[in-house]
Amino acid sequence: MTSRNDDLAARDRRHIWHPFTQMREWMESDVLVIERGEGVDLIDANGRRYLDGVSSLWTNVHGHRHPTIDAAIRDQLDRIAHSTLLGLASSASIEFADRLCALLPESLSRVFFSDNGSTAAEVALKIAFSYFRHRGETGRTSFITFDGAYHGDTIGSVSVGAIELFHENYRPLLFPTRVLPYPHCYRCPFGLERETCESACFGQIERRIEAVGKECVAIVIEPLVQGASGMRKAPPGFLRLLRSLADRHGLLLIVDEVATGFGRTGTMFAFEQEDARPDLLALAKGITGGYLPLAVTIAREHIFEAFLGEYDEFKTFFHGHTYTGNPLACAAGLGTLRVFDEERTLESLPNLIRVMSDALGPLREHPHVGEIRQTGLMVGIEIVRDRRAKSPFPVPARAGHRVCMATRDHGVIIRPLSDVVVLNPPLAIPEDRIRELVAVTARCIDDVTRALAEV
Repeated sequence: MTSRNDDLAARDRRHIWHPFTQMREWMESDVLVIERGEGVDLIDANGRRYLDGVSSLWTNVHGHRHPTIDAAIRDQLDRIAHSTLLGLASSASIEFADRLCALLPESLSRVFFSDNGSTAAEVALKIAFSYFRHRGETGRTSFITFDGAYHGDTIGSVSVGAIELFHENYRPLLFPTRVLPYPHCYRCPFGLERETCESACFGQIERRIEAVGKECVAIVIEPLVQGASGMRKAPPGFLRLLRSLADRHGLLLIVDEVATGFGRTGTMFAFEQEDARPDLLALAKGITGGYLPLAVTIAREHIFEAFLGEYDEFKTFFHGHTYTGNPLACAAGLGTLRVFDEERTLESLPNLIRVMSDALGPLREHPHVGEIRQTGLMVGIEIVRDRRAKSPFPVPARAGHRVCMATRDHGVIIRPLSDVVVLNPPLAIPEDRIRELVAVTARCIDDVTRALAEV
């Protein structure tokens, strides 16, 4: 008899085009259909449980079916599901924007709603570009970004991205940017030794921005850690350096916290750790606790004021989304922030981060682990052929993918970024489930790399 999972999988193969997925392979593979969730677990169509080791793509914060967020959405449904912000206001969006801004520095006061991380970044780019046009500084036409950056998949956000695999195919469609080396210490882009890296590396960045600063609109950065490029960590103080360089050269600082916001790095927002206040802040993913699509771009007041004028000056920000400030999503966002307060989520993070670090300890000397990169509960484990030589497995071996597929047999779902295995569990994960997550991952790294080494 065909199982429910198999029936749904067959229909999936017939109709669904999955993101970032080679569909020829998908059509020939076993499809895992998720039907329910509870706490930190996902439950498939046959009723089997899996630990959600990547928070449903880094979005789930407080666990699935959290009663507070569920209730917030149900309460909003009794009022209205959607009304437009074009020409109208809505109570849910007002309340959420007010509550969110209370968590931010006072100068970050103007909230523009959209619906995903790409659009949050896109909005930031367009605001920044228009800001200088309204000020009469038309010579500023480019953006400074970094090798390995990922800011989304719309054309503007791809333009400031720099991951060749994702972005190179679209190069003819993109606007030019100034791509600087990202100072990731594991493989220093400047060939520097770790002992001299920080001061010398920062000097390199400073000189390069000095050379192009007057032609540029903004510096665009993922704070503390680059997510999609493999959880690459920047040296301490790098974000603070960029803040000072932006001030020196009259640039805006766009901080993309789509991945790092809402507790992922150990503080509510990553920029807090270096007191590097952005001019424009992009947020998404965890903003609704993984419930509904919502994103915001938050601007400093002086940027907002540059768009104020008479009707015939056409300083209006001509940009919008149909579901801007959707009341259901805003209600979920309010519920998420309420849980942060009621459950003191941030206070529990230092201990959970320590538990994660301790559990990862034995893997640090594994012969096929090149590096473990941990920022808060965001973890990247690089799988290599030889740790000492830092030599990778050949691409066709798909070592990272094999590890992630193997963990499913042990009731854990994780995802790779090439040959970097990512762990990014909900912030509500209990200590014993962290240990389970790491133990299963370690076991599967052992099994997969041993098999590949024998080939």
